[in-house]
Amino acid sequence: MRSVYRVAQVRAAESALMAALPSGTLMQRAAAGLARRCAVTLRGLGGVYASRVVLLVGPGDNGGDALFAGALLARQGVQVGALLSDPARAHAEGLAALRGAGGRVLADWPKRVDLVVDGLLGIGATGALRGTALTLAEQLTALTTRPPVIAVDVPSGVAVDTGDVPGTAIRADVTVAFGCLKPAHVVGPAAVLAGQVELVDIGLVPHLLGDPALRVADTADIAAWWPQPGPVSDKYTRGVVGVATGSAGYPGAALLSLSGALAGPAGLVRYAGSAHEIVVPAHPSVIAAPRLAEAGRVQAWVCGSGLGTDERAAAEVRGVLAAPLPALLDADAITLLVDGSMANELRSRDAPTVLTPHDREYARLAGQDPGPDRVAAAQKLASWTRSVVLLKGDRTVVAGPSGEAWVNPTGTPALATGGTGDVLSGLLGSLLAAGLPAIRAAVAAAYVHGLAARIAAESGPVTAVDVAAALRTAVASLTRTPTGTAPVRPT
Repeated sequence: MRSVYRVAQVRAAESALMAALPSGTLMQRAAAGLARRCAVTLRGLGGVYASRVVLLVGPGDNGGDALFAGALLARQGVQVGALLSDPARAHAEGLAALRGAGGRVLADWPKRVDLVVDGLLGIGATGALRGTALTLAEQLTALTTRPPVIAVDVPSGVAVDTGDVPGTAIRADVTVAFGCLKPAHVVGPAAVLAGQVELVDIGLVPHLLGDPALRVADTADIAAWWPQPGPVSDKYTRGVVGVATGSAGYPGAALLSLSGALAGPAGLVRYAGSAHEIVVPAHPSVIAAPRLAEAGRVQAWVCGSGLGTDERAAAEVRGVLAAPLPALLDADAITLLVDGSMANELRSRDAPTVLTPHDREYARLAGQDPGPDRVAAAQKLASWTRSVVLLKGDRTVVAGPSGEAWVNPTGTPALATGGTGDVLSGLLGSLLAAGLPAIRAAVAAAYVHGLAARIAAESGPVTAVDVAAALRTAVASLTRTPTGTAPVRPT
């Protein structure tokens, strides 16, 4: 698991650490890590010596990190030039170090640039880029041949605590993060701009206080949580999941959600719904019935995908809410929750509940869009509904009623196709039936669902059927991945 901290927590930790170190030590540590990563990139481009690096330097410590790193590169024979967004406020010691090592301040972009280091704005900045910083960012974008970009701690122009991008921002190929991850590295549109994030240890971790703002699971976490059958297990002790999805109008939703459930750890899958006649030919191991009341004993319910919003559907959702069992509500079930009485039934439940909205479903239930802070939005809805909320997106957010929040690192645009959410619901319900706590079930399902989509995408365009078919391979990969590692998101 990787922990993610907000700016206030990072600033407090930096203050505590700097009080125990000689002046300037922290910046030198950061600069050394940044320079090492720049050198790695330059070697991949053909060599360090005589390469040309442009530093985009803003005021304050972020610019200082870039200047000191530039000085280290200049001593290795790199031709380093700095474009200053605010010369009067540039870090004086860093500027002196750069000049002393043979670097220089530039008046304009040179004709050839091998690498750009973005040190315009750091974690203390707020709002969109403006002034000369905005001009430099726009000039970088307009270069005929765009060189690789390495961002100093965060890409300039992003909202660090939310992952939002309020205006023009710099797109980095690599972001060198100092001390710990920040929300902009892992969530929202800022995470895409961060590219590959590499963490440099500057001694900050022991001084980070309080719970992380976010957590990011890795493969070792998911493998450790995933329920496994033992020598005395049977289909009932492994968990029985009930699936109340699909309708005459949307029979595919039933088949897709069942595909997800069958790929999970539960030992038996029961189906209840009007698509029951087509379920058994497609999935012979599923026990099917026309209504919830006839389904038989289960340990968790999945309800909503393709269910419709008529009286029959509303009755099925109410039946699920009344059951003293873990439940997942998706799609039409979420739409039906907008009814005030049904929302009250949800909030009065004692059993765990998971809601899996996309943005439009979130807006219907919450009365407003998630907005720029997706983590806060998920936390707010989780608190109000007393449920775990899985807010779908490129970087899916999972939040619990207590405020605990996770972000999924395996998301992919391949999932932006009809029916993949139905597959996710079935898989998550299977984990609930197998006994996994609701928030872990949501985190694990999102993680494996994303892996499956990536596997499916290796063969071409992806459908929900492809994602469902790849789930078993994704689950099997959990035990083949060395402990402590996690897939790296392509950039």
